[in-house]
Amino acid sequence: MKSKWVWALFAMVLGAGIWGGTLMATNPSGLGTTTLAKSRFDEINVKAQAIPASIWKTKIRTHGLSDVYVVDNKLAPVDPNTGAVANTGWHSHPGPSLVLVVAGTVTNYTSEDRKCTGQKYSAGQGFIDSGKDVHILRNEGSVLAETIAVQLLPANTPSRRIDQPAPGNCPF
Repeated sequence: MKSKWVWALFAMVLGAGIWGGTLMATNPSGLGTTTLAKSRFDEINVKAQAIPASIWKTKIRTHGLSDVYVVDNKLAPVDPNTGAVANTGWHSHPGPSLVLVVAGTVTNYTSEDRKCTGQKYSAGQGFIDSGKDVHILRNEGSVLAETIAVQLLPANTPSRRIDQPAPGNCPF
């Protein structure tokens, strides 16, 4: 009888944690997202180098199948009437992304940056999102910002984006 109560209590705590986590997640605002492509890849084992080898090298290796997404994100400019800033909401990913900024400027804030300084990236620049960090992209400018993300994820991952609660290091 005692074990039934323990299991019931465990189920209630787990349910409350899931429900609370959903409520605490931050929602995107002023964001339009379009999946441009999704393809399934077999195991990847790529090694490449430029000549001479001291200039550039790369290595990508996966175990098992992977899903690769190409995603277009458009963030509206700051609303001149309300001051509202378009953003992705705090989130993480189950794998790495190559993020290309193709228009405007985005600022990437991470949960690890306790001073909330952010890193700005303008059209023509890019950055790597390792998938390990919780982050938010914001368009703090007066023109549309657009990114193209190439995401490498384990096959059949339920979601390419994991909504997260605000970590508390930034005032927004």
